[in-house]
Amino acid sequence: MEIELKGSFIELRKAFFQMNVKDASFLSMAQALLRWHDGHQFCSRSGQPTKKNMAGSKRMCPSNKIIYYPQMAPVVITLVSDGTRCLLARQSSFPKGMYSALAGFCDIGESLEEAVRREVAEEVGLEVERLQYSASQHWPFPNSSLMIACHATVKPGQTEIQVNLRELEAASWFSHEEVAAALRRNNPYTQQQNRTFPFWLPPKLAIAHQLIKEWVEKPSYSTLPA
Repeated sequence: MEIELKGSFIELRKAFFQMNVKDASFLSMAQALLRWHDGHQFCSRSGQPTKKNMAGSKRMCPSNKIIYYPQMAPVVITLVSDGTRCLLARQSSFPKGMYSALAGFCDIGESLEEAVRREVAEEVGLEVERLQYSASQHWPFPNSSLMIACHATVKPGQTEIQVNLRELEAASWFSHEEVAAALRRNNPYTQQQNRTFPFWLPPKLAIAHQLIKEWVEKPSYSTLPA
């Protein structure tokens, strides 16, 4: 197929650096649905095989008529700022040199605000003072998630980071100039001559990128209740 189409297969994560919004959205939905169908082939109550409908939008257990619908797990993704700097972090699974906003799954019974404050406290030991909602996005990695993006500011004078090494590999404050320069880089995979990787950011299609760009450009936000 690669020879016939004169191309090559690559991971969807890497393809996000090259695709437009329409194609990325379509492929994200397709991958999420395929993974959901693969993981829900049996009824959780009867143990019998489930069957999908013609459109592939749901599955049903023939024995008890229970209908299963695809679900997305809510995830808060938060860009923390102290006013002049923003905090970015990386996990060991990230590509070399890439930093992003903090993210974590919402727990059962939590509100959005509670999840943001808990995640920031758990991952970097900071206390959120103000919280501002930005936008949301479906994200297919590793499984189907609804990314809920927010800006957060921390209490003045309380900016010392305590990295939770069970969750993160590193976290640091970055200046406006450093982040603006990273946004201008076209090829994040370029390795420097000393075999180090430049600091770079998630692809433009990722909501983390949009959060960081908003912070650099300083637009007005819609504020959530504190």
